[in-house]
Amino acid sequence: MTSTDSAQQPPKKAPAKDPWDLPDVSGLVVGVLGGTGPQGKGLAYRLAKAGQKVIIGSRAAERARAAAEELGHGIEGADNAETARRSDVVIVAVPWDGHAETLESLREELSGKLVVDCVNPLGFDKQGAYALKPEEGSAAQQAAALLPDSRVTAAFHHLSAVLLQDPEIEAIDTDVMVLGEVRADVETVQALAGRIPGMRGVFAGRLRNAHQVESLVANLISVNRRYKAHAGLRVTDV
Repeated sequence: MTSTDSAQQPPKKAPAKDPWDLPDVSGLVVGVLGGTGPQGKGLAYRLAKAGQKVIIGSRAAERARAAAEELGHGIEGADNAETARRSDVVIVAVPWDGHAETLESLREELSGKLVVDCVNPLGFDKQGAYALKPEEGSAAQQAAALLPDSRVTAAFHHLSAVLLQDPEIEAIDTDVMVLGEVRADVETVQALAGRIPGMRGVFAGRLRNAHQVESLVANLISVNRRYKAHAGLRVTDV
């Protein structure tokens, strides 16, 4: 091969990054807004038990501190604003009817933070649970609209609060669908999910795809009622 031929060869591509090569998140402080509710309390317990530093937030600091003392594992309790300020990653696990108000009130404290929305907009009637569709498209998209200076992702929607809070259960057999606009942020959330025994965080698209992920909880509620179960999800072939 001549020098001219060599110069015309296209540069070699760098090897593709292994999608399971996730960052070390063990040093991050995780705040849980709505940490005194079943889902938030369960997530706080599991992450702290796995070695994560966790702060649970509530509108009332005393209530948060009482829940933290109950859970143990070094969990701290504070009001929502202090929880947001002190955390690197903030999980939003508040009830849907308080979602917008809570985030609007914490816009400054959540500026620059990685926010993980796990809220499921649901309605209930005599036929059971059904999905609601927010004006923005999903709870996660509403969070992104209300928090323009935060990095919003969506995850942890399909986890049973009963299993999360049961100390007799060592591992929870489920995948966690993670959505977001920035791959590095998604991988951070995937890595957090993977710290909980039995779980995997799986990339599931951008925030525009969050509605169907949030809505699927209505189907899981129907599954759980019919089969007296605490169903989760597994993604096959990945």
